[in-house]
Amino acid sequence: MFNLTALPNEGYDGKVPTFPLPQLRRYRWEFEDKKKYQVFDEELTDVFRKRERAVWRDIWRTPQACAWSNESWRWPIIGEYCRLKTVIEQEPDSNAALVGQLHRYRDQIGLTPAGMRENGWAIAPDEVAQKSAERDDESEDDDPEPERRLSSVPDAQ
Repeated sequence: MFNLTALPNEGYDGKVPTFPLPQLRRYRWEFEDKKKYQVFDEELTDVFRKRERAVWRDIWRTPQACAWSNESWRWPIIGEYCRLKTVIEQEPDSNAALVGQLHRYRDQIGLTPAGMRENGWAIAPDEVAQKSAERDDESEDDDPEPERRLSSVPDAQ
């Protein structure tokens, strides 16, 4: 028998783990005497690190993070997803293979409907919003729309 694990609709509100991957050094291309070479770029490295950590923090507020919090073995994979997402964001001309890999990561960590099914997860319905919507529907039924009538206007010549 297969049971789905219901993940809370409101997301994860626990402590966000430390980003598990080492800092990635970023380089820029320079040219001299018709030769092309790479130079370490400290500013680009810092900007990249800040963004991948921001992606990490954001993703840990999703409902799926409730399951990940009990599966520390997944954290490096989630970190790789955050890193790849940052690479693609910062290099919009990234090749299709990288974009495809990003989608595979999303499946693996349960960020797509297919990935959620593969992991045996479902997001629990938002019961507060459902009850509020039901009350709104009921109140609309209580107040029927006013009847509109057409009236004739005398010929104004």
